[in-house]
Amino acid sequence: MLSEAFVTSIRAQPKTANTAIAKDAGIHLHGLHPNHTIKSSFKKSSTPANALAVSATHIFAAQADKAVVHVYSRERGNQESLISFPERVHSLALIGDGVLALGTAEGRVILWEVCTGRQVSTPTSHLQAVSCLAASQLHLVSGSEDSNIHVWSVPRLLSLSWKETHEPLLSLSNHRAAITHLGLGYSSSTTNICVSSSRDNTIIVWNYQSGHLLRTFLLPATPLCLALDPCDRAVYVGFEDGSVQLIEFIQPDSILNPLYDTRLQTTPVQITLPPWTAPMEVGAALCIGLSYDGTYLLSGHSSGKIAQWDTGRRSFSAELADLNSPVTNLFMLSPFPRPRMTRPQTVVKPKLGESNYTFTAQLTGSMGKSTFDHAVSSPGFPSKLLEDSISRISGPMATSSNGDDKLRKENEELWQIINEQRELQKNTWDKYTQLKSGGR
Repeated sequence: MLSEAFVTSIRAQPKTANTAIAKDAGIHLHGLHPNHTIKSSFKKSSTPANALAVSATHIFAAQADKAVVHVYSRERGNQESLISFPERVHSLALIGDGVLALGTAEGRVILWEVCTGRQVSTPTSHLQAVSCLAASQLHLVSGSEDSNIHVWSVPRLLSLSWKETHEPLLSLSNHRAAITHLGLGYSSSTTNICVSSSRDNTIIVWNYQSGHLLRTFLLPATPLCLALDPCDRAVYVGFEDGSVQLIEFIQPDSILNPLYDTRLQTTPVQITLPPWTAPMEVGAALCIGLSYDGTYLLSGHSSGKIAQWDTGRRSFSAELADLNSPVTNLFMLSPFPRPRMTRPQTVVKPKLGESNYTFTAQLTGSMGKSTFDHAVSSPGFPSKLLEDSISRISGPMATSSNGDDKLRKENEELWQIINEQRELQKNTWDKYTQLKSGGR
């Protein structure tokens, strides 16, 4: 059976004595199927919302009201290091598995290459703290309590050229209050979307690569967290009153995606459908996560409860756990992690003012990829394979490899022997014919 897991973190100390939860445990690794279990825990962590990042090998947790990030090893199950920064860290996001982005209280964004220790810092671009981050391989999106959103180019920020300036590509400023959460779509095209939630009780969908506003949704309560549907068809929102709301982008009877209908982009949409509510008091929904197939939604609440919602029935399903402290982060782990060529065994602490760095990681597979593997993993037939096949069919015989040359040479020698034998046989036959005719 497919096994799915998720990671949660809490803030502050337990509110009451609860023997079911390990003492001082601040981060938990949960198993979701077939039954919910807490597989392991990491101690001595108090993490604010949007300040947890999880890679295949490590967990990074920014500590509340401190300029400190705790690094935990998932493989060894312990705290690996404690990293200090010049400013308090309010948000974290991983770019791949090798770069950690940090949003600071002073409005700055810091990039840390965990395998080299290289640290890159941007100028103070936000007027207030960076409250949330979202990242792809090419772009980093930062949201702030000053209500602004900046879009950054990751290659430019990590460039070794001194000519590259650390300035945002775009600034999105349609919100009127603090940004509470950001989510990037799963597409890799230039029309990929970003969804932002704000304390002005709105959700805005952007084309963050062009800066165009696609849709504005007016909400009945203050949204604190969100999670995108795996196919970018909808967004799930967690509210300050503890309820959850589904906002669909595509209507069942629509032949056009409303997000890209220019006639609708300037018209805000009022959400009138009732939200989903739990049968008991759960407190504010501080974080949510969606299962891999989108059939279950999990939410972490200020009461310490983790609730499970059935997205098909659009209703509360079960209470999974009570962590006895506000659940501030919930990170879903994919059951199909992407294969990577390297993995960091231990992270390298950030180094300031150094120009030479050493890449420290473990190789996890072959550095090369065979033609067959490339053909199987590529959509359709790879262009290089097609060009090679066409040249073999339509072009002249190319020079063969050493093995083919050897076979050709042996073949020529065999034909020479056969021809000599044929010539000898012909001469012998001619002599026999002459002798036979002379005898008569």
